[in-house]
Amino acid sequence: MENEIQEIFARIFGRPAQNIYFAPGRVNLIGEHTDYNGGNVFPVAITLGTYAAVRKREDRHVRLYSESFPEKGIMEFTLDDLTYKKADDWANYPKGMFHFLKEAGFLIDQGLDMAIYGNIPNGAGLSSSASIELLTGVMLRDLFDLSIDTLDLVKLGQKTENQFMGVNSGIMDQFAVGMGQADHALLLDTHTLDYEVVPADFGDYVLAIMNTNKQRKLTGSQYNERRHECEQALKKLQEKLTIHSLGELDSETFLANVHLLENENLVKRARHAITENERTKKAKIALQKGNLVEFGELLNASHASLQKDYEVTGKELDTLVYTAQQHPGALGARMTGAGFGGCAIALVKKTAWDDFVQEVAQTYLEKIGYPTEIYQANIDDGARKL
Repeated sequence: MENEIQEIFARIFGRPAQNIYFAPGRVNLIGEHTDYNGGNVFPVAITLGTYAAVRKREDRHVRLYSESFPEKGIMEFTLDDLTYKKADDWANYPKGMFHFLKEAGFLIDQGLDMAIYGNIPNGAGLSSSASIELLTGVMLRDLFDLSIDTLDLVKLGQKTENQFMGVNSGIMDQFAVGMGQADHALLLDTHTLDYEVVPADFGDYVLAIMNTNKQRKLTGSQYNERRHECEQALKKLQEKLTIHSLGELDSETFLANVHLLENENLVKRARHAITENERTKKAKIALQKGNLVEFGELLNASHASLQKDYEVTGKELDTLVYTAQQHPGALGARMTGAGFGGCAIALVKKTAWDDFVQEVAQTYLEKIGYPTEIYQANIDDGARKL
């Protein structure tokens, strides 16, 4: 891949690149829709990601090219105008990082040429935008010798997403992409940003990523509706309990006070947020003990909760997950990401891989009418210079 990105850079910009950088995508193993409920997430950085070849310029122009969007050609802006422009399309993600680093007082006084090549499927919910943000941050830190730590780059990545791109997302994606460690998962408390690095040794098993190929479109209204229902549930529980978020509750306390909610929808949404948060802690212990069977059961339980209590799965994800769960070579499967499309994951025995891929792909094609793509993902380090 490094040779490919070198060749792309030379072809587009007519000169050799100076440096090569890589930022991974991410998969959340468990802990879905817990971030805005004050709970934990349990992501990993993966070996699929985004590569960049870069060379500094003598002027203040920034020229960007992505092999994922060749039809858009070279996107260009200057260091003197780092405002969001709709016409700049995907280039707004790197531009946002330039903008916030300069706003924070860091000296970036030369432009650059950058060619990007990613192998994260677009719209799959594996965090291609966070990957580009952290790729840009790590690249600028290296090229301009900026004294900023990775956690602060992570926060600027989230700021780019929230304030520059206008997407009201949590910090998990940027955190996993920036702070990821090979063969480890990160148990992150999204409320405090305290985190634990947990060994994720899958032994004879590998992580399968199954793409619905239905672009993930958790519409603003559905996403906001779920958040609103959780906020309503919290408000009603606060009439009796001294809590700041659903993530502070355990199942026992919730069951003892569930009568306060009155509305079945609120019960379901809150129950998911609370039980899913508990599953992140159980998943940590299961991996620490090397108990992959229990870990697989937690994946299955997570999907059931997302399907029945949170209602964010849909036919495509349910078909992939159910087919994967039935396969004798799989220990468990669940949707990952926001839902309504995107990807699912499964823990699959290495020796059963080919049969698993064939069976899941065939069943999905028969039931949904178009193909899935199934990747084997390894757990990687965070964004870095190669």
